[in-house]
Amino acid sequence: MQNTGITLYNLLLPATLFILRQIGKVQAKAGLFFALRRTVFSELETATSAIPPGRFRIWIHAASVGEFEQARPIISALRANHQDLAIFVSFLSDSGYNARKDYPDADAVFYLPADTPDNAEKTAALVKADLFMLMRYDFWPNHLLAAKRHGATMILAAAVLRPGSAYFNPLLKGFYRTIFNLFDRIFTVSESDTRAFKERFGCLQADTAGEPRIDQVILRSRNTDRVAHLKPLFMNRNVLVAGSVWEQDEEMILGAMRSLENPPSLILVPHKVGTESIERIELRLQKENLSSMRVSALDESFDAGKQVLIIDQTGYLLELYSVASIAFVGGGFGVNVHNTLEPAVYLIPVIFGPRYHNSPEAEALLKTGGASTAKTPDELHRILDRLINQQGAGKKQGEAAGKFIRSGSGATARISGCIGEAIDAKNAYRRASATTSPAK
Repeated sequence: MQNTGITLYNLLLPATLFILRQIGKVQAKAGLFFALRRTVFSELETATSAIPPGRFRIWIHAASVGEFEQARPIISALRANHQDLAIFVSFLSDSGYNARKDYPDADAVFYLPADTPDNAEKTAALVKADLFMLMRYDFWPNHLLAAKRHGATMILAAAVLRPGSAYFNPLLKGFYRTIFNLFDRIFTVSESDTRAFKERFGCLQADTAGEPRIDQVILRSRNTDRVAHLKPLFMNRNVLVAGSVWEQDEEMILGAMRSLENPPSLILVPHKVGTESIERIELRLQKENLSSMRVSALDESFDAGKQVLIIDQTGYLLELYSVASIAFVGGGFGVNVHNTLEPAVYLIPVIFGPRYHNSPEAEALLKTGGASTAKTPDELHRILDRLINQQGAGKKQGEAAGKFIRSGSGATARISGCIGEAIDAKNAYRRASATTSPAK
């Protein structure tokens, strides 16, 4: 299944890779892409040779950690219901690979090789996937074509088609129409995404499933044991948890709270938790005449009404939002706002900076009334004042956030159910073939 766009892609690919290799000789990051992939085929060969014949093989590709988080609840559901599976996970980014290279539910985790026809053919032949699932995006034509050619059922999960994206470019639309129609099933995040796939690209196999990360967040939110000792300290108080914040986020928050009537207690969770970052924050708070304490040094002298709690540990931001009555999510003054689902699951108002357009979840929270965005300290001051001092405002926005969470849940069951049907069908076919094969 080829078109002019894919042909042109393969004509330009060798020159592009050559240029990247030359750049890699003087730029470490470009060179790292190729260096990390030197042993991928030998590692894959070792991993695949250890898998008993007859196992249903699933290959899941994620660009990086965020996309893999969408796959995690699906993998868990499949493992719970189908014991005899072989699961392969590939990553494009080194950050994604390094974060999940020891993922216990995968039989192999590997870097996706450069998308040449030869590499794609070799990868597909080694993995021998019965089913290939791509999370959200990262469409590499040769790998997709090779997986399909080797007989894999093709699934695109957590798919979105945001207005203004490159998919709708008239010069690229035919290319993406071909790519999208390689998939046997497309599970979208929203009804508008489903309509776009069907009406703009002719993908009648598209269905609305929801956002798998919501299921993961709901599951994780049920355990708040790690913050149980903090809850009594903030009882009966308005609490602002500022999560994954950068320096510009911090300046916004401190500027907004400076003249706020009835300011909330503040829990500050920096994006970078290191000695230099924590010491900088402490000095900044001192300039505001604010006392603070690190959570690692927390003792009975802490006063939530007078001190800022600085989180200098990692791994439990989600649980910290359970202490909050309002959440500020950082990153909205950088490349993109961080995870807005984590606070929303606790039915609290969510606030973030102006750069949120690469986050479908943040955009949806704004549309449904579960979130607010602020560009300046004055704007944030007004939002906080309304949520704290206007009766019912915080509850109303929190309920809207919760409604969004509920509306997007259930994707895991829908997607894993479809995959389960494919597993059962393939296993039934293999059993039937075995019983009808002539005796030797």
